[in-house]
Amino acid sequence: MAGVLGSVANMINGSSTASKMTQMHAFGAKHVNPGISRISQIVMKEAKGSWVTSTDGEKYLDFTSGIGVVSTGHCHPKIVKAAQDQVGKLIHGQVSVGFHEPMLELIDRLLPIMPDKSLDNFFFWNSGAEAVEASIKLARQATGKPNVIVFKGSYHGRTFGTMPLTTSKLIYRDGFGPFMPGIHVASYPYCLRCPVRPSLKAGDECCYDPITNLEMLLKQETSAKDTAAMLIEPVLGEGGYIAPPKGFLKKVQEICRKNKILFIADEVQTGFGRTGTYFASEQYGITPDILIMAKGIASGFPLSGIVTRTELAKHQPPGSMGGTYAGNAVACAAAVATMQVFEEEQILKNVNERSQQMFEGLRSIQKEFPQVWDVRGLGLMIGLEFAKDVPSGSASAVTKALLKDKMLLLTTGPFETVRFIPPLNVTSGEVTMALEKFQNAMR
Repeated sequence: MAGVLGSVANMINGSSTASKMTQMHAFGAKHVNPGISRISQIVMKEAKGSWVTSTDGEKYLDFTSGIGVVSTGHCHPKIVKAAQDQVGKLIHGQVSVGFHEPMLELIDRLLPIMPDKSLDNFFFWNSGAEAVEASIKLARQATGKPNVIVFKGSYHGRTFGTMPLTTSKLIYRDGFGPFMPGIHVASYPYCLRCPVRPSLKAGDECCYDPITNLEMLLKQETSAKDTAAMLIEPVLGEGGYIAPPKGFLKKVQEICRKNKILFIADEVQTGFGRTGTYFASEQYGITPDILIMAKGIASGFPLSGIVTRTELAKHQPPGSMGGTYAGNAVACAAAVATMQVFEEEQILKNVNERSQQMFEGLRSIQKEFPQVWDVRGLGLMIGLEFAKDVPSGSASAVTKALLKDKMLLLTTGPFETVRFIPPLNVTSGEVTMALEKFQNAMR
């Protein structure tokens, strides 16, 4: 054991930074599960704001934000201090033993920003997938019904309970079946590729063919009396960064209300300012029965949760919910600090200003490069899809070119699409730099 640790320590303290990173990458490639994919061979050493520094001393402009997690940037000083202070007070306050102060303070700060005052009962966990599973548990217990409807292109996790809910890519579920039964898949409006009325702009009007399909699903596959909930991302994440026409989510909610089916909004990626409001649900005028949150809530610390109405939560007897690390005290303290930073630094204002800058810049690039088919999204959750006739792997080729230019960017969806998810406090100068790097990568 000591020998293995010693070898890594020797790599870290080695004299040659280039050989150090090569050796450390080789060590990781040998000992870390190969089921994890990654976009680079860099070994991250430290990070600050929108920048990541590798073991060999190179700095990368990070427009991945740890897949939308470090909402206030890497190692924001107020988040760091809050976590450091909490570590010296209470690291692990187990939820089945008692309450702890950071969680209660976090709830007090979250209540005023909920999409509706009826959302007043919280359960915290660690990851987005766990929170999704918690929402399904609640829906089944509260309704006494087994089935769940999800939407094509959705991503809700890779745990065994969430794999059947995820339809964005086969790689997330292929070879792991049979899955949990009772899951049915409805259509999601992908206006760019709509079979009824293709459109480059997902405006206020929709052909509503997905709504017709949803109504037929309730008549042909799972009846309302057997359906506990509909689970949907207000903006598809791993499915391609696709924002639906504004009327769509309201129609889905109306169907839920009419049929006494719970409406669950998975805001793991869209929540906490990513789309320009605290939650994307606000922009669509919907009130979920259950709202799922994670990622940006704690600026990089593992924390997730669901919020619902107390009347629904009352269906869950003591002991039916819980978890060893659920609502960790340090993570909750970081989340409280995150909320403070949002207010003090006017994060939402910056999101909307930088969003406008990003869209203007990307649409200018679109005019120069005809292979750019679509620029879409909300806030700082932006997708750029290439034309149907580009070679397979074009999006990945662009991200590889950007990596050489010291910028981190991810692909998304089943088609040739890249996504821009910078920290929410990204500066105007950093956005300008990212647009220049992207434009160069396209050439």
